[in-house]
Amino acid sequence: MKNWKMISLLMVLVLSLILSGCSGTKTGSASGEKHVFDVSLPLGEGSHHDIGLKKFKEELEKSTDGRLSVKLHYNNELGGEREVVEGMGINTIDMGVSSTGPLGSFVNDIYMFDLPYLFKDTKHAYAVLDSEIGDELASKIEEKANVKVLAWWENGIRHETNDVRPINKPEDLKGIKHRTQESEVQVDTWRTMGADATPMAWPEVYTALQQGVMDSQENPLATILDVRFYEVQKYLNLTGHVYSPLPFMMSKQLFDSLPKEDQEAIMKAAELATPVQRDASKTLEEESLKKLEEEGMTVTKPDLEPFREAVKPVYEKWAPKINKELIDKVRNFDY
Repeated sequence: MKNWKMISLLMVLVLSLILSGCSGTKTGSASGEKHVFDVSLPLGEGSHHDIGLKKFKEELEKSTDGRLSVKLHYNNELGGEREVVEGMGINTIDMGVSSTGPLGSFVNDIYMFDLPYLFKDTKHAYAVLDSEIGDELASKIEEKANVKVLAWWENGIRHETNDVRPINKPEDLKGIKHRTQESEVQVDTWRTMGADATPMAWPEVYTALQQGVMDSQENPLATILDVRFYEVQKYLNLTGHVYSPLPFMMSKQLFDSLPKEDQEAIMKAAELATPVQRDASKTLEEESLKKLEEEGMTVTKPDLEPFREAVKPVYEKWAPKINKELIDKVRNFDY
């Protein structure tokens, strides 16, 4: 009798373990368990990155009754942009926003965004990114980098700053030690215009400018303000040479592990946050220009036509290497 009771007890325990093992995945979403995703941001609180992600957080929590949420990690707390992209690829980082710079090593077409004066204006950029072109690029990133693009957000229009002199024409860049992102296209662009261009990881840039290792950098106005580059750069030159997208991404392995309803909630929240993030970028750009002038930066608005002419050799060299058909499609996109 005692043996029978022992066998019965063991059977109940085994059955309980089997049932509990089938109740949900590691992420716990199917069973209703809460999940907080860690998200990497290059910039700080109040930035256009932050505003977009807080809207995403709000919409995600709303649609899942708070079961899914995010924790924001500011100012490269989880690593530089390349480290974050690679981390998402191997599922050690959940989510992040990044410039497109680190993605070119995975998907050659992404180097297109480094080409100067590719887009006529932001409306042109939005139309392209929200079209099948943006979808195709996202699919390639997913396949090659093992990273899911949730939305195409905005870093902004990039402008040059330096601590040497105002830039009124390309020739004024001659001899200036300029930091670029880790992109051969960017290096060639600035060297073509006469600068002494060198790639450098983002977390090192402020110190390099402060110590005189570099004279110059380029970024959207909101980023220039957020990072306080005005403390180590005197001249702000509105070169508007590149429109910089901000892909909002997630570990594909993590995304694929989630139930369909959670995947849909994440994608919908990212979609709803997109116009909010882009509007914040535009607003902050206008506000940042005023604040940078107030902080003492000398602002120059050069005629851009000589710059467009100067970079033609960059297109001649790189368009065939990147994807000439895609680049022509983008430049002539009807919007």
